Amino acid sequence: MRKKNEIVPLTITGMTAEGNGVGRIEGEAVFVPRTAVGDKLQCRIVKAMPTYAFGIIEQLEEPSLDRIQPDCPVYASCGGCAFRHMTYQAECNVKQQVVEDAFVRIGGLHPVFLPILGCDTPIGYRNKAQYPVGMQNGQAVCGFYAKRSHRIVPYTHCALQPPLFGEILEAALEHIRQQGLQPYDEQRGTGLLRHLYLRQGYHSGEVMLCFVVTRPAREQLMPLSQQLQHRFPQLTSICMNVNPARTNVILGKRTETLLGQAAIRDTMCGIRVELSPHAFYQVNTAQAERLYGIAREFAQLDGRQSLLDLYCGTGTIGLSMADGVKHLTGVEVIPQAVENAIRNARENRIENADFHVGDAAQWAQQLAQRGEHPDVIVLDPPRKGCDAQTLEAVCRMAPQRIVMISCNPATAARDCALLDKMGYHAQKVQAVDLFPRTGHVECVVLMSRKK
Repeated sequence: MRKKNEIVPLTITGMTAEGNGVGRIEGEAVFVPRTAVGDKLQCRIVKAMPTYAFGIIEQLEEPSLDRIQPDCPVYASCGGCAFRHMTYQAECNVKQQVVEDAFVRIGGLHPVFLPILGCDTPIGYRNKAQYPVGMQNGQAVCGFYAKRSHRIVPYTHCALQPPLFGEILEAALEHIRQQGLQPYDEQRGTGLLRHLYLRQGYHSGEVMLCFVVTRPAREQLMPLSQQLQHRFPQLTSICMNVNPARTNVILGKRTETLLGQAAIRDTMCGIRVELSPHAFYQVNTAQAERLYGIAREFAQLDGRQSLLDLYCGTGTIGLSMADGVKHLTGVEVIPQAVENAIRNARENRIENADFHVGDAAQWAQQLAQRGEHPDVIVLDPPRKGCDAQTLEAVCRMAPQRIVMISCNPATAARDCALLDKMGYHAQKVQAVDLFPRTGHVECVVLMSRKK
């Protein structure tokens, strides 16, 4: 067992899914952030456990060929990115390995692994950002939380966000400071302004700004809203979300429109969509369109199938496949998202689709009990994956194919292992990098019913 503050020589030989380098001392794993495979360093142990340890770089003696100079001044303190210290190709290699390891080691599965689909534009790709607001040194600031904390790292021009977001933030902060609008204090539960939430239509260019506040403050926010809309005509929607609860959840249930429209519009895979503050929408539009294209290819549609889209969000996945199926049914637990999905179907004149508010497990069980047998089921669960009841009900409906889209390879592998035991074979897996420079990767899995 290593000792805290012990300094040891270490060579990095592997990477974790979170972007930490891994080396070994006498068989004991040592995890070191902001390192790359091939780095040789003197490592200071900062936390020692019985069978592993965590360390930091004391001195980098020989850098990896994959190492580059980070291009962000707050990379070391912000909790957003994990790979800015290495080349993008090296990052993609790590993510490919993460996906393969999850399915082989966690799931015990050996599908065909297609090469990862990297992102053509690994900067400025995010269409949504939520910035916490707080007070530091007597001044209102906004930025991002440091890793594993709620300490705000002040920064407005993140390389993952469109440059326009930074310009809007700077203008908003100037007014907030001048007018003395009080940021929210998490410890005391006092103050007004909790978050500044920005969302942009990738194809439309429309931008939404949502002020997340502890209480209704239309009169206080209107001068700032008018000033920002005059300066940034792209702001077609400015709204106020009221969240009085002492919680880590960002949005409250009540949203009011201050200026412009209640939602912004965009297109995804040629489908016109409407986005409210609550609506789920992939943050990397261009890469999501490629992801959904792969999902459609895996679904093998010919116009005769019925499709069930569980965890459907605003319906973008299912609606992008609607012209290839006989009927589409979407299920989502968030009412506002379902309202968006219904409007999206209506606006795109898609008449073979219906959407329902409900828990995925309960709906799947009800459909199975009614003897429903969709030909293809699409699963796009949250990071925690599907529960066993959902998977059991899905298998009772006996679809020919299950297409799973997952933002967590570990839970995807776990769920696919359960599906394998219930009669479905994992044929192939496609990793897709929707979140360059961060420790996240998506994957699409094709599960086919065993004969």
